[in-house]
Amino acid sequence: MLVKTPEDPFLTYAIALEHKKAAELAAAIEWLEKTITLDARYCYAYYQKGQVLEQMNQPETAAQAYREGIMAARAAGDSHAEGELRGALDML
Repeated sequence: MLVKTPEDPFLTYAIALEHKKAAELAAAIEWLEKTITLDARYCYAYYQKGQVLEQMNQPETAAQAYREGIMAARAAGDSHAEGELRGALDML
């Protein structure tokens, strides 16, 4: 599917989550960043990026991902995503 639609952020996001599930954290970050590049308003990519960065023991970078996600959620008008990102940032 990715060969046919390489610009589909849902597919890149799904690949990122598979890498996360397999504990391939650097690859997960790479695919999450591709997702964000394709669609800067893909709010949950920021959330997952923050989660992976926390697993990689990079709390400052995770916090930045959450903050960027909050801004993306606001731009997208997604208050639910904004709340989840804010909650993750607060728990950090």
